[in-house]
Parts: sequence; C-alpha cells; structure tokens
Amino acid sequence: MNDEYDVIVLGTGLTECILSGLLSIEGKKVLHIDRNDYYGGSTASLHLSQLYSKFKGTPAPESFGKDREFNVDLIPKFAMASGEFVNILYHTDVTRYLEFRQVEGSFVYRDGTISKVPSSTTEALASPLLSIAEKARAKSFFEFVQNYDFSNPSTQQGLDLNVVTMRSVYKHFGLEIGAQDFIGHALALHFDDSYLDKPAKDTYERICLYVNSLARYGKSPYIYPVHGLGELPQGFARLSAIHGGTYMLAQPVDEILYDEGGKFSGIRSGSETATAKLVIGDPSYFPTKSRKTGQKVVRAICLLNHPIPNTNNADSVQIVIPQNQVGRSSDIYIACVSSAHNVATPGHYVAIVSTVIPATVTNAESEVDAGVQLLGTVVEKFVHVDDLYEPMADGAADGVFVSKSYDATSHFESTSADVKDIYRRVTGVELRVEGKVKRIEDEEE
Repeated sequence: MNDEYDVIVLGTGLTECILSGLLSIEGKKVLHIDRNDYYGGSTASLHLSQLYSKFKGTPAPESFGKDREFNVDLIPKFAMASGEFVNILYHTDVTRYLEFRQVEGSFVYRDGTISKVPSSTTEALASPLLSIAEKARAKSFFEFVQNYDFSNPSTQQGLDLNVVTMRSVYKHFGLEIGAQDFIGHALALHFDDSYLDKPAKDTYERICLYVNSLARYGKSPYIYPVHGLGELPQGFARLSAIHGGTYMLAQPVDEILYDEGGKFSGIRSGSETATAKLVIGDPSYFPTKSRKTGQKVVRAICLLNHPIPNTNNADSVQIVIPQNQVGRSSDIYIACVSSAHNVATPGHYVAIVSTVIPATVTNAESEVDAGVQLLGTVVEKFVHVDDLYEPMADGAADGVFVSKSYDATSHFESTSADVKDIYRRVTGVELRVEGKVKRIEDEEE
C-alpha cells in the first residue's frame, strides 16, 4: 500500500467500481479500498444469514432452505435494456463476467387495481388503464411522440419540446390525470410530478428509452443480473484488477491526508500510507464534504412464498404506484425477483418496496404500506431507512470527488448520470461509451 497512485477510490459501491474500472482501462494506476470485507457497499447482495444478522440480529430460519441460494439486494434496481447503464456494461465488456435475464412483467397501480403496462400501441388501446375517450387522445399523443423530429417543425404541432412544458403538452392533447399518471410515471418513470412544469424534452426521451428498451426483448424493458445486483460491483472490480488496479477489502481508512493548500494528498491506514492527487469515494468516507439532501429512502425487503397477486404469476416484476393513486408526493416502487434469477430458493420471492420521504417523517415504514399491502402474505420483512447525501463541491479545488447516494428510482439511469458526471470532473472529458474496449492478453480465452 505504501506507494503512489494516480487515483485512490474509497468504497466498492457500484458507482465507485464503475469509475475504478473505467480509469484502470485508460491506464491509470488505481488503488481501491473498502472498509468492509465484501464488495458492493450499500449496493451489496446479502445471503439470508447476513440479512437476518444485519436487520434482526438472529440466525436465519432453516425453513427458507439453503442460505447461499439467497442473494438479497439492499438497494433494488433494474437495468433499462437500452439505457446508458447497459451501454457502459457493453463498452467495458463487463458483460462477459455477468449473466442477465429479462424481468418478466411491468405493471402499474391505478384505481385499486394492478394492471400490465402495455407493450405496444395496440395493447395500450385495449388496456383498462385508459378510458375509451382517453384511448383516442393517447393514440394521438403516441403518434406525435413516434413522429416527432427536433429538426423538422412540420412534425411538432407547434410544440418545441426544448421549451414547452409537459403540462402544456398534456393540455394540447387533452390528456387527463389518469393518462398523465400512466405516461409520466409508468412509461417515463418520473418519481414525482415536478416534471410537469419542466421542458418536455426529458419526458420525451424517457418515453423513447422505455419503448426502445421494451422493443429489445419484449414483455418488459428491464433486465436483471443472475445472482443479484452484488455481481455488478464485483464485475467492474475484476475489470479494474485485470487492468492493473489494486484492491484491498477489510482495510480501514484512518485518515484522509491533505497538503498545506488543502488539496488531497493521500490516505493513511494504520502505519501505511498511499498517496495520490485525486480521490473518489462514497459519502460515508467524506462526512465533512457531503450533505444531506433533506430526503430519505425507505425500503422494505419482503420475503414471500408466492408470486405477487394479480401479476399473472410472474417470476419477476416491477410495479409502479403513482403518487396520485395513494395521496403521496412521490411514487412507490415494487421490485420482485425470485429463483428465476438465482436470488432465492425455489418457491420463494424477494419483493422490495421503496419510496422517498422527507427527512422530517418519523414513521417511515408506514410510507410504504400501500406497496406492502399489494404483496399478499409476507413471510418476513426487513425495513431500512437511509438518508440521501450529495457532495458539497465539485472536487476541482481539493481533488476530492464524492458520489451521490442511491435514490429510490427503479433503474440505474441516475447512477449512470452520476458516473458520467464524476468521470467528466476527474478527467476533464466526457465519457464516450462507443464500441468495446480492447481486451488485454490476460483476458483472452
């Protein structure tokens, strides 16, 4: 450890591991340290015994079956099949270390009922999610989205999506609250209604991402790694190690070192010191350089012995509960996986219900009750509430680049955005994820 590096990375969360892999590929000398004895940090997947030990302080019941057949995510997220996260996976060739399976179903809650999110225009027009009057107006809207060309005013119906708000677009097509909930929350996957008064281009791009991801495999736009999300940090860690990165688990960081000018200069662990001009780390390593956002994420990890009711016995699903359907200020997400993805013993399912809450809320668990009630009988439940943190500065002045906490969104697009933002600030150039990186000789079969 007593050596000089180009970059030191603290914590093996997914964001940190992706950046470590990207920088190692580019020839940077990287030291990657985690105080824990396992990869993943807050994005780890736990065996059943670890889950019970962490949340209950008791051994896991034998009735669930083999302990190591459970790989339960602490933070549930799916990957959009055509999203930027999958582009990063392909670009770095980390996919060779991982196996993905499609998530079987995408559902939305409306008027007390769980309904399948339509996978085509034809299916949308037959869906109970829209009334007869709404279907005609929604058809016009979807045709508008499909034909819209930013460079051709004749396709825009007088709506410049760079400027006009989404609220104005809905008004233009006569789309009411029910249709707005479906489009804005089940397709565009907005977490709350703040998007309504922002330029519509972001919502347009989100809808296109959903549709393109859906077209890739059908059924749903989501894919998920076999053996759980904990495989992702390990895949990027392996990539970094093959390209010369040094990894140290169970290594405490006793002191962050700065020079006389206040710039980062290294870390101390016991009697050993590693030096570098730059450091990347999660907020837990830099409490004085990160701040609470004023929001928390509450997550209820629920173990079931049956599929979620009203989902056609799907082995894996996402359910979106739009905020307006349950009188909240943000959506509730349900992510469910099973033995089909090798994260539970046969006959068992892992459903995680998540949402954002204000930091002032005292009874956090009640905020996900509307989601838990849709699961049917719950065999066991583990609840954790996490503050959301963000960096206080961009790192230019002191060489310290702090990642953001993982939000309650159901996919990795916000994580990818944080990765790209930190990469740009660290390297001074935009991350380009075109084509695959060249494998080095040690990687060839």
